Amino acid sequence: MLTPLESMLHHINSNHKILSVAPMMDWTDRHCRYFLRLFNPHVRLYTEMVTTGALIHGGRHRFLCFDAIEHPVALQVGGSDSQELAQCAQFAEQYGYDEVNLNVGCPSDRVQKNKIGACLMAEPELVADCISAMQAAVRIPVTIKHRIGIDDLQDYENLYRFVETVAQTGCQEFIVHARIALLQGLSPKENREIPPLRYADVYQLKQDFPQLTIHINGGIKTLNEIVEHWEQVDGVMIGREAYHNPYILAQALALWGEDIPSPHQILQRFLPFIEQELTAGVPLMQMSRHILGLFQGMAGARKWRQHLSSYAYQKHRGIELIEEAASFVEDRQRTPYESTTTATTI
Repeated sequence: MLTPLESMLHHINSNHKILSVAPMMDWTDRHCRYFLRLFNPHVRLYTEMVTTGALIHGGRHRFLCFDAIEHPVALQVGGSDSQELAQCAQFAEQYGYDEVNLNVGCPSDRVQKNKIGACLMAEPELVADCISAMQAAVRIPVTIKHRIGIDDLQDYENLYRFVETVAQTGCQEFIVHARIALLQGLSPKENREIPPLRYADVYQLKQDFPQLTIHINGGIKTLNEIVEHWEQVDGVMIGREAYHNPYILAQALALWGEDIPSPHQILQRFLPFIEQELTAGVPLMQMSRHILGLFQGMAGARKWRQHLSSYAYQKHRGIELIEEAASFVEDRQRTPYESTTTATTI
């Protein structure tokens, strides 16, 4: 007898559907992305948002370097100057990224002052100019991530006009966070939680623009939810659930009919990379912070987190500390149906 998940998958071809991990500021750095890739080879990964100013005037290599294991991986950029964005798209192509994505969803006050992020939803023509310039500069796909609306521009008609205007450039992929952003009065965290999710608006976009690749983002936490959304749109992007409970990415291998490794097996794959980075002078804390959620929901997970958090800051510590912490957790495989966190996505 088919499980509910298997029943939903029966008429969906997973090879034609997309699963991705959202760009998350201060989280999806190269160490985090390497770790997440070990769970699932099919998932698309995204960098943290990097502003055009940081790439043009800052330490470019620090922002752009990544390991080949991360493919497929996309660079997300923030900005509103078309020529600067075109230049940064070229950087992405030169460094070997598979995609460059324009951020039109971040609600932070800091980025609004520089005309970056969700505030650009009020200026679809400017966004279209930026996308056009980026497309003219590179051969890799140029995509966009945005909200369903902002402030007074909350209705579906405004969302439709925004997508229609940008799509006229030839842009094919739209990643849509199914919440509005309130740019005054709410913090970025509150903007991830307080505005209600409106998945139906994203579904309607797919119906109105069937030729476009539409991804949905926001509040997605389980494999069942992923498959339910796949029935309506082309791709699903998960955010904080993938960070706090990264094993969901391994459990998602069931959607491709593949074997699921145990959390301990994934950790063993990550240790050589940690050793390599330690040799290069990277502090252990810079990597260990990304793996705290590996055993989420399992017996011993709290001791695992406590041990790492208590001692990883010590300069003499290496992978032996991680192995010590892992010894507190039973080595077993969680089923694809276990969901253990209440984290929210961006």
